[in-house]
Amino acid sequence: MNIRMRHDAIVRSLRRNGTATVDALAEEVGASRRTVLRDISALRDEGFVIHSDVGRGGGLQLDPQSMQANARLSVPEVFALLISVAAMRAAGSLPFSDLADSGLAKIEKALPADKVKDLRAFLECLHIGQLSPLQDLSNIGKMDADLLSVFEVGFLQRQLIRFDYSDAKGRNTTRTVEPQAMLILLPLWYLVAWDPSRDDFRHFRMDRITAPEAIADSRFQRRHVPFEDDVCPFKDLVR
Repeated sequence: MNIRMRHDAIVRSLRRNGTATVDALAEEVGASRRTVLRDISALRDEGFVIHSDVGRGGGLQLDPQSMQANARLSVPEVFALLISVAAMRAAGSLPFSDLADSGLAKIEKALPADKVKDLRAFLECLHIGQLSPLQDLSNIGKMDADLLSVFEVGFLQRQLIRFDYSDAKGRNTTRTVEPQAMLILLPLWYLVAWDPSRDDFRHFRMDRITAPEAIADSRFQRRHVPFEDDVCPFKDLVR
C-alpha cells in the first residue's frame, strides 16, 4: 500500500469507527506503528484535526467536521472521474449531468496549473464511440488498476509501454507499443496504439491487458489515428 492509499485508509477508518488505536490502524493498513505515527503527523499537516487520547482505552479521534485543507487529487484520479462521466453521458445514463460537470469544473480549478495542463493533454487522447451490436460481451474482465498511472506516463511523456496481452482466442503475447489514444465503446474500453512490430495501429481491449509498464528513456511521435465516423473526441461531448 503506497503512502496516499495508506493515508486514505487511515482517514476512512477513523471516520467509520470514531476512535482507533495506533496499533489497530497499523494492523489495518499493514504498516509499522512508527509509520502510522508519521502518517498521522502528515495528515495533521494537511489540515485534518486528529485528537489523541492517552491512557487506558485511549486512541485517535478524527474531528467529524475535519477535512484536508488542499486537494491531493492526481491527474489520473481526476481523469478517471472525467472519463467515467463521459462514459455515462455517452451511454445516455447521466441524469444529473449539469451537477456532475459543475463538480468536475470545481475539481479542475483546485488543481495546480501544471496538472491542469497535463489533464487537458490527457483528455485530448480520449475518444468516445458506439459499440457494434454484434460484439461478443460474454467474456468481459476486470481492468488492471495500474493502467491509468502507466497511461499517464505513456501519453504525457510519450514513452512506449509494455504489457502482457490475451487476445480473443486466448493467445498470450507481450507487446511493446506507442500509446496514441483511448477509446470508449461501452461497455468495452480500448487502448489504441501503434505497434512497431506490426507497423500498424492496433486496438487492445483494456480488460485483456496485464502487467503494464512504461519504458523509461523511450520516446515516440504522436500519430494521427484514423477513427471511424461515429467516434468523436471527448471534448465534443462536453457541454
